[in-house]
Amino acid sequence: MGGEAKPGRGLKSWAQRHLNAGFAAGFILVLVTYLVVSQQFAITAPNAVTTKGSQIADKQKQVIRSAGDSEPKKEREEEWQPKAAAEEEGDNKKDTSGAVPTEESPKRDEADAKPFGTSKYLLPILVDKVVCNTDGPISDTCDLDGDIRINGSALSVTFVPSSPSERREWKIRPYSRRNMAGVEKVTVTQLESPHDPSAAPPCAVTHADVPAVVFALGGLTGNYWHDFSDVLVPLFAASRRYNGEVLFLVSNIQPWWLGKYEAIIRRLSKHDAIDLDHDTRVQCFKHVAVGLRLHKELSIVPELSPEGHRLTMADFTAFLRETYALPRGAPVSLRNFPDRKPRLLLIHRAHYRRFTNVPEIKKAAEAAGFEVTVASPRADVPLAETARMVNSHDVLLGVHGAGLTNAVFMPANAVVIQVVPYGKLERMARTDFGEPVADMGLRYIEYSVAAEESTLLEMLGPDHPVIKDPEAVHRSGWDKVAEYYLGKQDVTIDVKRFAPALAQAIDHLRQR
Repeated sequence: MGGEAKPGRGLKSWAQRHLNAGFAAGFILVLVTYLVVSQQFAITAPNAVTTKGSQIADKQKQVIRSAGDSEPKKEREEEWQPKAAAEEEGDNKKDTSGAVPTEESPKRDEADAKPFGTSKYLLPILVDKVVCNTDGPISDTCDLDGDIRINGSALSVTFVPSSPSERREWKIRPYSRRNMAGVEKVTVTQLESPHDPSAAPPCAVTHADVPAVVFALGGLTGNYWHDFSDVLVPLFAASRRYNGEVLFLVSNIQPWWLGKYEAIIRRLSKHDAIDLDHDTRVQCFKHVAVGLRLHKELSIVPELSPEGHRLTMADFTAFLRETYALPRGAPVSLRNFPDRKPRLLLIHRAHYRRFTNVPEIKKAAEAAGFEVTVASPRADVPLAETARMVNSHDVLLGVHGAGLTNAVFMPANAVVIQVVPYGKLERMARTDFGEPVADMGLRYIEYSVAAEESTLLEMLGPDHPVIKDPEAVHRSGWDKVAEYYLGKQDVTIDVKRFAPALAQAIDHLRQR
């Protein structure tokens, strides 16, 4: 029995051999699966390495710019300023109507869909993307996603790609009007390599979750209308989507301006604005917008809003009513309250383009059924006080000028009556106020002054070209248009001729 083989031992040896073979086959299968899956991820993952050709959409070079006066400037007089006055020379011949074309979707210089890596020169970001718009009629802007490093005192923005790329450079003015003189330029550079420490300045401050908007003051700011049209409205369009979690890096910073509009700025950003020109630190971000995009004068084109964040001018005026806690979101309804008198605010300018017969206009408006307030714009009055006063009225009446900017505080569906001075200024008037007022959701009524209602007739006589041939004055250039029709003219309203405009306003309030 001692030489008899034991069945249990033979079975164990057989099982061991097959088990070893199974482990080997399983290991090979796992290895093959890992190689296949990892290859798929290498192709489809957002941090996959792509070729230079797929990363760069266009080889055309462009530029980004910013402004940089080192010292704050005094507040300017709250009056209209000719748009062409502060623009650079060398542009194409300007339209003397003063109209600015509406921004359309321009060509974009775009480089995107790059992966990220991790090194001491890279921020932990997911996708590289640079989109620069420089072909629009008004503004130049760049939007950057990735490793972005801003050296404020050098007015430079450095974009560090996460993989080898083509070196590119853009220069764009961060003011909303690209041709504005006196506003410094910011240089935006896309580096060739993520591993070039000499070209990529090290981060002194890293903002992991807060994006930045780089823009400039100066230019035409200080004029009430331009404050809104050139800065506040475009800034709202650029930053509202962040719900306050955004940093404003301001070139040519002017503390008095930020103080005047503090309530608006604070609602758009929970953080203190940074004086870009004097900031010697290198601040690093994942997303940066350089420059403000002016869609059209004093308005927003919804289709040009940041992707996925559609905004309108009515959104901006609603935002202002919330910001200043304005009580009225709608004017009086004469259909529901026929015994109430709607309130009309008559803006009486202090100089040029004034009403010369305010008492007579007031009496005519009262006869039409209005309760009338006469007010003169004052720069020293807190904006919150002005906003509350304007919001308490149903109709805003004034000659073309900065005072009509206060339409932004009117209740939705209220009325704005713009008196257009003599001199073929209707196109400019509609561009600056007519279209924006309609975009705000207000009823716009326009009254054009006849030669007999203009003080220019008595000043110059009926045979002067300014009276006889306004089109010839326009052909002669903007300077003469601004000098006579905007700078030397007052208005004496013919109240009988003006009566239909008042009637239209009353009818609108009755239909509500």
